[in-house]
Amino acid sequence: MWDRVVQWTIALGERILAPVERFIGKRSLVGDEQFFPLERFPWVQHVEENWEVIREELEGVLKDREGLPNFQDISKDQIEITDDDRWKTFFLYGYGFEAELGVRMCPRTAALMREIPGMTTAMLSILSPRKHILDHRGPYKGVLRYHLGLIVPQEKEQCRIRVGDEIRHWEAGRSMIFDDTFNHEVWNDTDETRVVLFVDVLRPLPFPESAINKLIVKAIAFSPFVQDAKRNQRAWEKRYRERQAQRNGQGQTLDTFSPVP
Repeated sequence: MWDRVVQWTIALGERILAPVERFIGKRSLVGDEQFFPLERFPWVQHVEENWEVIREELEGVLKDREGLPNFQDISKDQIEITDDDRWKTFFLYGYGFEAELGVRMCPRTAALMREIPGMTTAMLSILSPRKHILDHRGPYKGVLRYHLGLIVPQEKEQCRIRVGDEIRHWEAGRSMIFDDTFNHEVWNDTDETRVVLFVDVLRPLPFPESAINKLIVKAIAFSPFVQDAKRNQRAWEKRYRERQAQRNGQGQTLDTFSPVP
């Protein structure tokens, strides 16, 4: 029953937001494009300057890669585009929700994310070799998507993303920003793993549209869709702590768990 409520909410939200999105595209202060010039977002430079800090904390997360959740384990609607264990995620923030374990294991990354204006979601996105994420679109045009390359296969041209009719690939320490409401698709046609920092930020808009956009995003945060993801995240964190306690053989409790050394 709960799964049906979540799916119904997603479908209803898409219908309600469709006319709003057309207006947002017209009023956007950064334009209505597939990919955006980075100079329109002054905060990007500071994140890129600290990319090795993020990469260092990522290495600690990857020590137990098998214990990380699949994207569809957290966000159930992703089952339409991925149904295996080759797209892992590690959340820090999601629509006002702080992932306790993510912030504890990646404190410097979390601090950097809090400095990004209008940050709504932040996570690490881990794509296994030969993984293909099917064509799909994001839920709402009022946010834009930011990627920072952290681990990029040597054959970087074979690890790529298509947004609309544009194709680009990631580079370590370099950024891209795109509108994920354009249909997009991802391929990792290499034998290496790709990892990016994945962040959603509020689209820059003039007032009063900016205020309305913030209210819509806050409403999305209270939707069954997001609440379900939060519940799944908390459940996974509990399982992960128990897994680490068993592996370390120290009988740690959930309250005394510390990050993997």
